[in-house]
Amino acid sequence: MVYVNEVVGLTVVIAGAILFAIEILHPGALLIIPATILLVGGVLYLLIPTVLLDSVVGPIAVLGAALIATASTIFYYRWLAGTHKPLVTTPAGLVGEEGIVTTEVVPNSLRGKVRVRSEIWSARATATIPAGTRVRVVHGEGVAVTVEPVGPEASAPAA
Repeated sequence: MVYVNEVVGLTVVIAGAILFAIEILHPGALLIIPATILLVGGVLYLLIPTVLLDSVVGPIAVLGAALIATASTIFYYRWLAGTHKPLVTTPAGLVGEEGIVTTEVVPNSLRGKVRVRSEIWSARATATIPAGTRVRVVHGEGVAVTVEPVGPEASAPAA
């Protein structure tokens, strides 16, 4: 019987340690609570198995571990997730950014597309800009940006 208690206790501790390691490697999975409960429960099971199984103290100890884990998780995630503004990209916020034309930009049309940062935007321009041209955003409104060529293309005479 002692051997079974040790195997069960070690299994529970190992499961808790694995969950804890996963939480450390990938924060935000909320595994710290069950990990702590399993670790404390497994250690208690190893040290005093009769208390966990044969008395009221066992469930109270596990409940206490759950409450402590919950409280510590709240503080841990507040520390882990620093306060910052959410990342929001608006066309007006892209003014001054450079990008690449992915679909030819034609005047008076929103058919043209440009990649700015990692996003594709509908684009306007005062002159036709071929795909592959490096551009700068000069204005943003609605769901589109207004662009102009940068580099050698900007100084080339219009054909």
